[in-house]
Amino acid sequence: MALRGNLRDFTITQLLNLINLASKTGTLVVDGSSEQAFISFREGKLAYARVGREDGGLASVLHKANKINANQYRAIADRAGQMTDKELGLLLINAGYVTQEDILLNLQGYFTDVVRRLFTWVEGIFRFENEMLPPDDRINVKLDLENIIIEGSRQLRELEQLKDEIPSLEMALKFTERPLTNVNLSVDEWKVVKFVDPKNTMRQIAGTNKLTEIEVRRIVYGLLQAGLVELVRPAGVVTPPNPKMFPTPDKEEQKSLINKLIGRIRTM
Repeated sequence: MALRGNLRDFTITQLLNLINLASKTGTLVVDGSSEQAFISFREGKLAYARVGREDGGLASVLHKANKINANQYRAIADRAGQMTDKELGLLLINAGYVTQEDILLNLQGYFTDVVRRLFTWVEGIFRFENEMLPPDDRINVKLDLENIIIEGSRQLRELEQLKDEIPSLEMALKFTERPLTNVNLSVDEWKVVKFVDPKNTMRQIAGTNKLTEIEVRRIVYGLLQAGLVELVRPAGVVTPPNPKMFPTPDKEEQKSLINKLIGRIRTM
C-alpha cells in the first residue's frame, strides 16, 4: 500500500482507519508545520509513537507518570549509558521500582497521547514506510486502533466547537473585574492564568506551557464561561480601520458625503 499525501486531503482519522483495516506493519511519518511524528504499527495495531524531539524513552515516561522520582530518574540517566529500554525495564522490575504492568500501561498512555495530538494537525505531509519497523531498542505495545479513532473523532468535533467560541489563538486575555478568591482551578488552568496579560497571546501561552491547541482552547473556554477572563486584542497591535465606518465623525460632513454619493449614483 503506497500511502503518501497531504493532511489537507487526508485526515489522521482516515489514515488510521486505512492502517487498521489493512492490518499494516510499518511506520507513518508525518511532517507537520513545526514537528515530525513517527507512529509505528504491527499488523494494524499501535506499537510505538514519538513526536518532535521529545524524550519518549522509558525512564522519561515513568518519571512524567510519577512512577519514579526525580533522583531515581537522574540516577538512571547517569548510569544507564547505552542500555536499551527493554534492558532498563527489566532492571527496574527486578529492583522493585515498578511492575511490568506499570511499564506497559504508562507506555500505552504515552503513545496514545502522542497520536491524539496528531488529530489536531491540519497542515503537513505524510508517508507510510512499510520497511520502517518499530524500533527494537524501545518497548513496543499492542493497542487496538478502534478506540483511539473514536476518541480522535470526538476530539475533532470538540475542537470545531471550541473554534466557534474562540476563533483565533492570536487574541490575548485579561482578567475581568471578578476577583479570583475562592476559585478552585486545576493545575493546567493555573498554568494559563499565571500568564494572563494583554501582552501574551493564547498561542504564546500554549507554547510556553506545552499545551496543544485543543487543550488551551478548552481551558480558556472554561475561564471565559466562569467570567474570570475576557478576550482582548494583544497590546501593541494596531487595530485596522473599520471600512464600514464613515471616514469622518462629523455629522455635517457625513451628510455631505451621502448627498455626493446619491448625486453620483443618479448620473450613472
